[in-house]
Amino acid sequence: MGSSPRSRSPFRRAACCIALAAATLGLAAAARPAHAVDMAVVVHPGVKVDNVSFIELRKILRGDRQFWPSGEPVTLLVRAPVAAERTVLLEKIYRMSESQFRQYWIAKVFRAETSSGPKVVLSNESAAELVKVIPGAVTLLRAKDVPEGAKVLKIDGLLPGDPKYPLHSAD
Repeated sequence: MGSSPRSRSPFRRAACCIALAAATLGLAAAARPAHAVDMAVVVHPGVKVDNVSFIELRKILRGDRQFWPSGEPVTLLVRAPVAAERTVLLEKIYRMSESQFRQYWIAKVFRAETSSGPKVVLSNESAAELVKVIPGAVTLLRAKDVPEGAKVLKIDGLLPGDPKYPLHSAD
């Protein structure tokens, strides 16, 4: 004895709609941790790029693309191990452990695919200052730590704070 759509009560339809909305919100929450901290891709103000795709960002940060479109070399500034910015870089961009990351760059230099690995910086303050003064520099910073005068790249047209922004930590 099945029920036809006409025999369903308005309350049952409302309950179904509420359940569907709750499930949708649950999926959205699962995609972004409740206490997520957005990481901004910060570049030297002279870099003539405003937006990159996530795939292009991976190429830049993995050293596969070593020059900006203007011909200026990319200088990668990376926080020291255990920093939240480095963790996001390893998890979201490299998809590697710390030891795999080190081996990756050793191999890249050994094969002469690059002249050197990323420059390691010890603090967000250092990264923020260096990205402003080194032409072609790029780094990850917590969005709240982006200094005045620095330039934040959009990723696939999105800036930190957008619900679909791809770079955030679970802090």
